Amino acid sequence: MSRAGNLGETGLRRRRRQGDPMRDYDALPAPVRKWLAGAARPWSPASCRRIWARHRKHGIAAVLARLDRAEMSALARDPLSRAP
Repeated sequence: MSRAGNLGETGLRRRRRQGDPMRDYDALPAPVRKWLAGAARPWSPASCRRIWARHRKHGIAAVLARLDRAEMSALARDPLSRAP
């Protein structure tokens, strides 16, 4: 019998995590960590770090705005988050 862990029966692809997510979280700038803590859905620190790296030259407000847009886009694609 195969154990699926907390994924159960799902068609979602499994991913192995690389590194230490808590260390990655701690390495993020404080405003990004604060945003992550209040996000509507779980985000990986690596995803936030990529957005931070691409947009930090425009300032923290631009980074947070980009994170908000990314979250809204993800929520729009999630059929479980849509209102009936």
